[in-house]
Amino acid sequence: MFKNKHLLAALLIAPILSIVAYVGTDLALSEKPHAAKEGETYKLAAQSNCRYTSGLCDLKNGDFGIQFRSDPQSSGELTLSLTAKYPLQGVRVALVETPSEQGIPLTMAATDDSGLRWQLPQAVAPANDQWLQVAVQANNTLYYGDTETTFFVYQTLLDQ
Repeated sequence: MFKNKHLLAALLIAPILSIVAYVGTDLALSEKPHAAKEGETYKLAAQSNCRYTSGLCDLKNGDFGIQFRSDPQSSGELTLSLTAKYPLQGVRVALVETPSEQGIPLTMAATDDSGLRWQLPQAVAPANDQWLQVAVQANNTLYYGDTETTFFVYQTLLDQ
């Protein structure tokens, strides 16, 4: 089998050509990262911690990111706070039953002058199978996204 020069050459060259084709296709067709443009809108992607009862939820787009934290209150309601990587100009959230539904937006208030920490002034009552819609403005650019509210409940394996 290995005495055939053509077969031996094909076995050596084929893997190299496949790697070159993979890298070349990625370079030619992939979207090039670019800085956010003022006045444009960009979608935030919910990260994996939003799907679990972790108490935390990260939404990201490139290097721009925000993190929600839910803090349970003694009344059964919870306080929703947000931490951002960059200063924000404003934050609005809405709780809805389905992702396609339009909810009544609630305005979050900045907790300091840096614009990095925000909190919902009133506590919210968590409900099963709700969605959190969010719109934030930073540097005159709008970022929006939605995620399930599973993360509202902080539960560990020891709590079960």
